[in-house]
Order: sequence, then structure tokens, then C-alpha cells
Amino acid sequence: MGAAGPVSIIAKQGEYGAALITSDDYFSLPAFPLETVVDPTGAGDTFAGGFVGYIAAQGSDALDNGLLRRAMAYGTALASFNVEEFGTERVARLTGEEIAERVRELERVTHFIDTPIALRG
Repeated sequence: MGAAGPVSIIAKQGEYGAALITSDDYFSLPAFPLETVVDPTGAGDTFAGGFVGYIAAQGSDALDNGLLRRAMAYGTALASFNVEEFGTERVARLTGEEIAERVRELERVTHFIDTPIALRG
């Protein structure tokens, strides 16, 4: 953080997901949709761990918005596993493929293609 303040802010929003705020951009990612939440304790910490872990695994000092958005997706996926059972039981059994699959599913349920329509004027 320089004298001008932070370059990027990640705001955890609990059951509403998380937001990335920069001086010229805003990105929001909802929490992963689950049918049942057993125990939300630690979900925010798990999100933060997944977020930072993803960035560390990339081995890059360039924290561009694309990297931060992907890190948010991994943090969101990990947090979703955390709330499925009590404590760290579910997270302790996770495999890399399970995490990757949930990230892909998160992308699928949050992605759409804009098709403009002619509006009556």
C-alpha cells in the first residue's frame, strides 16, 4: 500500500459473496449456490485462505484484475465446501479436482452472453 492508499480492495460480504473494488473497476461474485448450509462458521476465513493461496500458487507479483477475479473464484469455491459440514471436516477431504470442478460450475452459473435487443423508442 502506497501513500495514495490501496490499489485494490476485496470486500467479503458473507452469504452475498465478495466484491473487488479498484479505482476504475468493480467486480462482484456471489456465494456459491448450495441447497443446504450446515455451518457457516469460518467461511470468510476459508475464502481468504483460498484467495491468498491461489495468488501464492501463481508465483507472480503482478496482481492484475484477472488474477484477483480468479482468486476470488477459488476462495468462493473453498468457502462453499467449508459450510457443507461442521468445522474443517469437508475441507480436509477436498481434492484438487473437486475444487476445480466447483470453480467451473461457479463460472457456468455466473456467466452470460449479452444479446442486445431493439428497444421501442
